[in-house]
Amino acid sequence: MTSTRTTDTSRSPELRLTLKALGGLRADLFTDAFAYRPLPRMEVERGPLRLLPERIRDELGVLPHLTVGLAAVIVFFLGLAEARNSLNPAALFYAVVPAATVVLTLIRPVLAFWASLVSTPFIAFLGGYGGGWPWAPNSLAAHLVVLVVVALRTRPRTGGWMWLVTAGYALFATVLIGASGADNALALLFVAGVCLLIVTTSQVRRQAAREVTAQQTVTAAERSRRTLLEERTTIARELHDVVAHHMSVVAIQAEAAPYRVENPPPELEQAFLTIRENAVAALTELRRILGVVRAEDYEAPDAPQPTLADLDALVANVREAGLDVEKAVTGAVRELPQGVELSAYRIVQEALSNVLRHAPGAAARVEIGYVLGGLGLRIANGPARGLVKPSPGAGHGITGMRERVTMLGGDMTAEPTPDGGYEVTVFVPVGRERDERDERQERSDRDGRDAEREEPRP
Repeated sequence: MTSTRTTDTSRSPELRLTLKALGGLRADLFTDAFAYRPLPRMEVERGPLRLLPERIRDELGVLPHLTVGLAAVIVFFLGLAEARNSLNPAALFYAVVPAATVVLTLIRPVLAFWASLVSTPFIAFLGGYGGGWPWAPNSLAAHLVVLVVVALRTRPRTGGWMWLVTAGYALFATVLIGASGADNALALLFVAGVCLLIVTTSQVRRQAAREVTAQQTVTAAERSRRTLLEERTTIARELHDVVAHHMSVVAIQAEAAPYRVENPPPELEQAFLTIRENAVAALTELRRILGVVRAEDYEAPDAPQPTLADLDALVANVREAGLDVEKAVTGAVRELPQGVELSAYRIVQEALSNVLRHAPGAAARVEIGYVLGGLGLRIANGPARGLVKPSPGAGHGITGMRERVTMLGGDMTAEPTPDGGYEVTVFVPVGRERDERDERQERSDRDGRDAEREEPRP
């Protein structure tokens, strides 16, 4: 292992570059040269072809195959014309072989390049150099088609290697062998170079476009994921404060309960003491575990978390900001679980903020429906009006609202309205048992607060 590393470092940079280049040549033109790679159908769902009827689009999927076949037919008749329309075996070989190399690009592209290059001197000898050297007319046309098709079907580097190998053969055939015919090597190399440059440039641009699209997709997914995590962190912070408040109330009630009973038995005092100790321990663990989601500069709010009772203040605030908003409440108003009330308030707050940002000048309506099975919300706005342009946004507020609704087991829809506005509808299930449990909890909270105001017994 050490000796191999030492040998690699002792080589000169020129030698390493040469070995790397030869390795690329071997990988592109020698490794799996006989591999079976059929030409796939053309994508017809992109570009101008997508505008055509579906039946015609499906038929055009074989357009590349037909184009290569047409080129092979042209090469064949070109060779047949050079052979003076003779049907002897040599003439057929002269006309068929170059056309066959063009067809071979449909299934074995690298092998087609080598077949075209190797057959070139034989075709030239059969043609008697009358059409040029080292490429006969049909062989020259076939090799150009093969170079372009193979370059289109492989990576850009392969086109460069094919041009260099072709140039090497042209130099060998022109300088070392020579012939009495006209030299057409420079003409072929120039035309082939221009064609391969165009193909390579288009391939590089398509590859760059695909990479940019993939990067944009990844970036959008990462942005959405980060937004979702940030929203979950916010929800965890808020729920931490809610749960911590309830656990504190449990601890206070357990401590004050023995003082509300005259001469309580020791077993009852010990039970309440155990309840208080467990509540305090649970509160400590809760703060320790959920504290990791708080930022270093995060401070717990001094005021209680907002509820639906605070919506009037929110509506008044957005009205001062210039939003014409109307609020409507249906059903029997009742107190819901604190987590539901907090999430409902945040959803309405975010929806109204979106109206201010994305639909300036529009009128909004907030509907709150208290039904037997839960809570319904509807925030709708009309189209933007006025001279103020909507603010650009990525729609992360919708992600946060969905996350809150999902956490509560509810359903949410957010979609444009036929009049050009936008509508957010939410339903959060709240069972009867849950309502009764929260009412009992509220009564216990009031009892605990009353117990705090009582004087302890002597």
